[in-house]
Amino acid sequence: MSQKIRVLIVDDSASVRTTLSDIISADPDLEVMATAADPYVAVERIRQEVPDVMFLDIELPRMDGITFLKKIMSQRPIPVVICSSLAQDGSDAFMQALEAGAVDVVAKPRVDTAQFLQESRMRICDAAKAAAHAKMRGLAKDSPVLRAPSPDIKVEAKLTADAIIPPISDARRESLIARLPVTEPIVAIGASTGGTEALREVLEALPANSPPILIVQHMPEKFTTAFARRLDMSCAVTVKEAEDGDLVLPGQVLIAPGNLHMMLVRNGSRYTVKIEEGPHVSRHRPSVDVLFRSTAQSAGKNAMGMLLTGMGDDGARGLLEMRQMGSLTIAQDEASCVVFGMPKEAIQRGAASRTLPLNKMAGEINAFGRKSMASAGGNS
Repeated sequence: MSQKIRVLIVDDSASVRTTLSDIISADPDLEVMATAADPYVAVERIRQEVPDVMFLDIELPRMDGITFLKKIMSQRPIPVVICSSLAQDGSDAFMQALEAGAVDVVAKPRVDTAQFLQESRMRICDAAKAAAHAKMRGLAKDSPVLRAPSPDIKVEAKLTADAIIPPISDARRESLIARLPVTEPIVAIGASTGGTEALREVLEALPANSPPILIVQHMPEKFTTAFARRLDMSCAVTVKEAEDGDLVLPGQVLIAPGNLHMMLVRNGSRYTVKIEEGPHVSRHRPSVDVLFRSTAQSAGKNAMGMLLTGMGDDGARGLLEMRQMGSLTIAQDEASCVVFGMPKEAIQRGAASRTLPLNKMAGEINAFGRKSMASAGGNS
């Protein structure tokens, strides 16, 4: 048996600590090392034993979660997952936490219905496993975090993009490729653990006239609103949380709302997005596979797909479908990934036409946009 991933839970609510403990303890790959009601108690727990992962609330007594996070990251980095119920009023706080070094964010578990509890259980356990394998700046090579079980998630029953968008046959694919007109370029990007900072690095390097970009970042509902707003303030491109029917426009980035799927739809030479609920696909909603399949079928050779850091395999199938439809497909390389899971799966499936470090992604988007517009001009 592999060594279990040891989790420290820091939350001032006894009921939340109990619910999180029950969820984590029920997973055979995880165990609750300890719980703490505030950062001072957490420090004592860490002095006794360093956890592999810490779940941390933002609103805490005696010291707020972000201040505690910054102290931890400066003294002894630990993979931290922010577990918060903050929405509109404190939505910027979790972005500050991600910038301070947290590797992921999840919503506090919902227990009002069996479905919500199951969805919370899946997201929380997946986040713990992904965080345990995240590359942490300043982490010693002999850290117990690096002795955690293999990051390959066990094969579990999960829906594919078929649950949202019907697949196409080989014969129809060839017909679609032949008939697809040249349009403006479209870029579709998928990311998970470590993706918030990766996306920020890519988008901040883009000029205002970049091609349209659609993004699925695994993140809870309402948190994506703050994520988009924060990026919009720091980027030359316009960034917003996508709404159903939004036009896909140059110089604009649309981020899929948390807990909703986003699809690309073509109407003649124009593109819009469709937002809908539907079941989880590849264990996620929004799912990268759903975005990539819709982009493959709607844009084909006019599109570029990029799969960035993250745990699991969401996006690997969709990226392969994009490549089969003539899209340029890129996977982030292992050295620059926080978690080399999703890109690794894509590379192993032959889905990526190129593998690039994160710092080359913005340049690739710019080059793709220029080349595509030149081709569109030559065919007009």
